[in-house]
Amino acid sequence: MHFRTGFELSYTFPQPTPIILVVKIHESRAADIVVPDTLVASPAIPVTSYVDGFGNHCNRVVAPAGRLTLTASGVVRDSGLPEESMWGAGQHTVEDLPDDTLVYLLGSRYCETDLLSDTAWQLFSWTTPGHFRVQAICNYVHDHIAFNYQNARATRTAAQAYQERTGVCRDYAHLAITFCRCMNIPARYCTGYLSDVGTLPPYGVGDFAAWFEVWIGGRWHLFDPRNNVPRIGRILMARGRDASDVAIATTFGPNMLENFKVWTDEVPDPVTNGPGY
Repeated sequence: MHFRTGFELSYTFPQPTPIILVVKIHESRAADIVVPDTLVASPAIPVTSYVDGFGNHCNRVVAPAGRLTLTASGVVRDSGLPEESMWGAGQHTVEDLPDDTLVYLLGSRYCETDLLSDTAWQLFSWTTPGHFRVQAICNYVHDHIAFNYQNARATRTAAQAYQERTGVCRDYAHLAITFCRCMNIPARYCTGYLSDVGTLPPYGVGDFAAWFEVWIGGRWHLFDPRNNVPRIGRILMARGRDASDVAIATTFGPNMLENFKVWTDEVPDPVTNGPGY
């Protein structure tokens, strides 16, 4: 199975403005990339790249004054299978965790472990440690938050999502991550593309998706409290402590976002259908 993934972002800037973009398909999916998702700017401007401290591929540009459109479109190979669930994955004691997972136990910009620790232990201390505990957290968050694009807010934290009981996929992820960290389970935020394959219409407007991963059973495992079922066609772009580490675009000056499109569409196999499919 193959997916065409991509986006189009159009901004207006009153003055030259630096931007950091975290929009490339993650290196872990490099072997699956059939057509690279190269960033294209209109008007044409220099684009440089670097790898951040979390292993994400980032782009840097300086937007000129006026209108700037940024696009990328690639094709990615996917198994076409629903995501696996490893129910036997157990929880590690903190002293046995790998050093590089420890940062994902700590509070961060959107994940206030200090505010939600008591709540987490009251809600989940009875659950079986490991996969069952993480799934119990996802079930709770899935039922606790009502999805509503109209109530999206870039500054909403996990504690606020818990109190307000409304939000979008990043709010689900932030709250679940915070509960996991409170229960001594390393959890990291993920963002990327998610197809509608295997789901029933009506389909929502295309957007980037948020989910999270936890360290249990000796490796990272994927969980999605927003959808809370295994999905087909999930394509990772970036990982971090929370959304602040993997913002799609960080602009260092005033601007207006005029257009925002995202797509994750199944397409024919290019090997079978040839060029121009």
